[in-house]
Amino acid sequence: MTDISIEPLRPPAPAPLERPVGFFKAYRLMRKNPIETWTRAHFELPIVVGRTIYGWTAVVNDPAAIRRVLIDNAANYRKDELQRRLIGPGLRDGLLEAEGEDWRFQRRTLAPLFTPKTIASFEPAMRAVAEELVLHLSHQRDGKVIDIQSEMARVTLDILGRTIFSDGLGRDGNEFAAATTKILATVGHLDLFDLFRLPDWVPRLSKLGGRKAEQFLKMAVQDLMLRRKRLLGGDGAKGPPDILALLLSAQDPETGSGLSDKQIMSNIRTFIAAGHETTSNALTWSLFLLSQSPQWQDVLAEEAREVLAGQAEDQVARLTKTRAVIEEAMRLYPPAASMTREAIGADDLAGQRIRKGTLVIVAQWVLHRHRRLWADPDCFDPRRFLPEARDKIDRFAYLPFGAGPRICIGASFSMQEAVIILAHLMRAFRFEAQKGHVVVPVQRITLRPAGGMPLILRQRTP
Repeated sequence: MTDISIEPLRPPAPAPLERPVGFFKAYRLMRKNPIETWTRAHFELPIVVGRTIYGWTAVVNDPAAIRRVLIDNAANYRKDELQRRLIGPGLRDGLLEAEGEDWRFQRRTLAPLFTPKTIASFEPAMRAVAEELVLHLSHQRDGKVIDIQSEMARVTLDILGRTIFSDGLGRDGNEFAAATTKILATVGHLDLFDLFRLPDWVPRLSKLGGRKAEQFLKMAVQDLMLRRKRLLGGDGAKGPPDILALLLSAQDPETGSGLSDKQIMSNIRTFIAAGHETTSNALTWSLFLLSQSPQWQDVLAEEAREVLAGQAEDQVARLTKTRAVIEEAMRLYPPAASMTREAIGADDLAGQRIRKGTLVIVAQWVLHRHRRLWADPDCFDPRRFLPEARDKIDRFAYLPFGAGPRICIGASFSMQEAVIILAHLMRAFRFEAQKGHVVVPVQRITLRPAGGMPLILRQRTP
């Protein structure tokens, strides 16, 4: 590791349970905050198999077993029905929830949209948004308390509005952020009807509060599509060369078929709801952790001053310490805190027999803090992700974006924008924690801080 000598920081996290709890307490904890249900054994053993409120489950933390689930024997592990119900109908026709040949078709068709060359072409727009964010915050009073979560939600939506939909989202970005928050806060709640596998047409009373937000997002995406189609259809006019244009013109390289309107709209909703949410949360947690460590703030500020003052080409690649902080933040507070699969047939994982129908859980919240895989797993130490140390991390011990064929297709886009935004912020400001505010991570599909993230903004002296 580099010789950056900074005292380790232990940020807040729920203490593991000593033993599993009964059905009704487990259900209450799952409703309140799923990351509070994990026991000490989950953080210490390579696999934990047994009956839970979901039926037979296997919580897997052995990297070789995770590789088997996600790659080597991936055909035996499909997206489970409970996860599909929690995600909701709005995203089911897109890449996130598609299965089988439908998924393979969409993945082949969408892959050219996220090539390194395409992602790199968005750097100027991302830098422009980051510079405007710095200008906006520089007009705030020194020492002002700001909700950095709201700011990160706004800036990541702004980037979507200039890259994926470069003629704008057509609505106030704050409305999109509020709708996404509401949707995740409701659909992320476990409902008893979901556990009992009642059909979708049976109303989930606990999720009725998100219907207005879901309708807003649906109508906004329809408007985006209609507006662009009118533009493309008028006297040979051409739309801007953004990802929406690529979605509309994309063709499967094997069949030549394009995406249906339903698939396009579902993927757009995914980009807005999931894409911006995960990146904004990664930035929020990064800034929270940095607010606890003035030394790391100074390290990143020095790197940003040096790199951002140089040539624009390859800036993201040269911001290695900034990237390491973001990766460590995603280790401690993974934007997606768990993923699940259902075993189609019997299998063996980490020395345990897995029966057909078992719910296999790979929980990044647990995996990234597992005692067998990490030194001082509960401590904030970005040095583990610096270039000279990162190769020591097992590929299947760190999964902020998943792995295998279903790895997040927008991972490079997300990391690029997060590194650019954080570097610009570190060059211009310091952040301090607000005294008295208790930070509580809560899982609602994504992992977000309860009640926002108030931080004190300080102007950095040039």
